[in-house]
Formats: sequence, C-alpha cells, structure tokens
Amino acid sequence: MQYAMVELAGRTGPALVDQDRGLLPAWDILVDAPTTVAAILGTGRLAEWLDRSSDAPSAAWRDPEEGVYLSPVQGAQKILGIGLNYSDHASDLNENVPTEPASFPKWPHTLIGPGEKIPLPADSSRVTAEAELGVVFGRYCRNVQVAEALDYVLGFVPVLDQTAEDVLQRNPRFLTRSKNYPGFLSCGPTIVPRDDVLEAVGSLADLRVTTVLNGHAKASNVGAAMTFGVRELVSFHSKVMPFFPGDVILTGTPGAVVIRDGDMVAAQVEGVGTLTNFATRH
Repeated sequence: MQYAMVELAGRTGPALVDQDRGLLPAWDILVDAPTTVAAILGTGRLAEWLDRSSDAPSAAWRDPEEGVYLSPVQGAQKILGIGLNYSDHASDLNENVPTEPASFPKWPHTLIGPGEKIPLPADSSRVTAEAELGVVFGRYCRNVQVAEALDYVLGFVPVLDQTAEDVLQRNPRFLTRSKNYPGFLSCGPTIVPRDDVLEAVGSLADLRVTTVLNGHAKASNVGAAMTFGVRELVSFHSKVMPFFPGDVILTGTPGAVVIRDGDMVAAQVEGVGTLTNFATRH
C-alpha cells in the first residue's frame, strides 16, 4: 500500500494506492478525512485509514490513472536537504566530504508534484536538478539512536531537488536562497512504505538513485556510497531537532544536471519509483 495526494473528481486529498486494487481516496472511507497524508499521520489515524481500506468493497477502488498526483509530502512541518552526501558527487564538485551531515531547509512553497513545471527563475542562468531519496517520518522522532532510527520512518519517496547554482557560487552563505525558489522541490508520485522498499531492494545500502536528463542517465549510485546513511541522518538530526509525522529528510544526490527550458528531468529510485518534471522559463 502506498500513500499519495491526488486531485480527483473535483476534490483534492490523500489516497491509498494498491498495485492490485487501485486508488482509494481517504474522503471515501474516513469521516472528516484530513486533507494531507501528514495530517492523517499527525492525528494518529493511519491505522484507521488502513483498516477501513481493507474493508472497502472492490467497487470503491478507482483506476489509478484517474487521479492527478500531487506532492505526497504536502503539510510537512520540516523538510531538510543534505549536501554532498555522496563522496563521488563531492569530488566532482571539488568539495571536501563533510565530516558531519551538512543540512539546509527547504520551505513548503518549493513543493511541486509529478509532471509539474520547474520554473527557472529570472535571476539565475544556471539551475541544476538532483535526484534523491526522500525519507518520510511516520511518527514523532527525537533523540533516537542509529539502531532504532528506521522505526520512525513511514516510507520513502523519489525527489528532485533544484539549486540556483550560480547564486550559490557567488557566496556559500546564499545556500538557503539558492535552494528555495518556487518549484525547487518535487516529490512523488507516492510514498512507498519502508518495509516494501526493504523487501524490494534487500538493503538501503543497495538502493540505487539515478538522475536522468531527457531520457539519459547522467549520475547513479547506491546507498552504500552515502557518507551518512539513512539511519545515521535520522539519528543525527533527531538529536538536533524534533521531527513530526510527515516531515522529510532528503538524503543527497549521486549527481546533478543543469536544466534548461524544455528539459525533462527524472529521479529514478529503485524500489520506490520514478518522478519526472519539466523545466520552463517564462
């Protein structure tokens, strides 16, 4: 069972996606259904949502193609990006590999969903896109140890993280600005449960993330190449700040690509899915 945000028949809200049964909007089975996946998690209604879906008649399930998929992490209180987390990517940029995770915020206004346009800002002539694995929290997380970190993870989502690279190159203190133009964070189409991903790939160390530009793979690597793995990132940051249900950590990229008007860019994440967006300059 996967978690999504969809626009369907004039309504927008959370939905479950099942490979065999199809698409089931939360508003069809939950009384006073919350408006985001994060809100369902935050109100403690995940178990109710899943229980009611198991009792839903076959006729209640829709064709998954009927829905327009939006960013499934809408409503997140906190989204953190991680810089230079693949050692190969750091060396490509002639940067030193950090000895501690280097994180930065992504604000909610940056969020777009699958197929949406990535607006190229007027004050940047060099925008890059990076495929990443996104980690979505399923419950409150604070001061957890590495060994227990995955217990707090709901699932994973494909991500494209954009950067106004020329802005950043003027001054490294411009990182937050360069990362937070509208449309600079795409997620989706679905959040895939943690256990489903582990069953598919065997280990997060073997999970492969690939940045694709106009149909051509440009950078690819596996979780074992991360300087800080998912467990380490969750544990480290939980000792700095609290995480709430629906919050997200982006785990870094194996490599970025420059995107220009009309380009198609994709994040392929093994066991999680493929996210595709198009760059546009107005």
